[in-house]
Amino acid sequence: MKSFPTPDPFQLKFPNGHTAVAIQLHRSTTRSKIAPLLTQLGLPMARPTLVVVGGASGISEESFCQLRSLFTEVLAPVIQSLDGVVIDGGTDAGVMKLMGEARQATASTFPLVGVAAIGTVILPQSPTQPSDDQAPLEPHHTHFVLVPGGLWGDEAPWIANVATVLNVDAPSVTVLVNGGRIAWQDASNSVRVGRPVLVIAGSGRTADELAAAVRGELSSDRATDLIDSGLVHIVDLSSDLLFVRSVVQSMLSHTHQPNAV
Repeated sequence: MKSFPTPDPFQLKFPNGHTAVAIQLHRSTTRSKIAPLLTQLGLPMARPTLVVVGGASGISEESFCQLRSLFTEVLAPVIQSLDGVVIDGGTDAGVMKLMGEARQATASTFPLVGVAAIGTVILPQSPTQPSDDQAPLEPHHTHFVLVPGGLWGDEAPWIANVATVLNVDAPSVTVLVNGGRIAWQDASNSVRVGRPVLVIAGSGRTADELAAAVRGELSSDRATDLIDSGLVHIVDLSSDLLFVRSVVQSMLSHTHQPNAV
């Protein structure tokens, strides 16, 4: 097997003046090799870890505005209060854009890590002409883990693995907001490693389909395995934000009771 040199961290400088630290992983990088690389990035281990997955380009403008409160008044403040870490797909769209802007708007200091397939993203100050399928990175993230792949969805297993390596034995939860085909992969990957998935019902598409299946309102074969895991919980976007915040806080503090949501 071909041996690759250990990758070194490098800086990404965004037009808004922000600078992030990044590292590019090889296809041969195993989970056991990820930990020291994340340490090189300066990321803290064994902290409460929030994984944010779901819609990118498929969120309507109306839903985007409604979801902004969820991110600025619930997700960002909770993870900040717990001294935790957030992981998402890192591009400047949908839930990842909302997460980056929420961190900025709340003046939070938690690490925000984007895990993205190198062939799907546009690096700031890149001299090469991007393709129509590529997307820019979100400029408020603090760290990026660039992984092999040229298709959307190639990053999905890496997101789950990076989160698992980072949180160690600390509590972690995946929050699913809206989402399309890849969101099903993200939810399955989280369940596969034993990470609870909190579905934001009312946010659209995959989240609503999975929430309906949990409630027994819809039969969905692809939701069956997720539901049978006992790790899928739902909370409605229209719920009082203090209640939603208490749910997220408890799930990230080992005090969450599965039947409470």
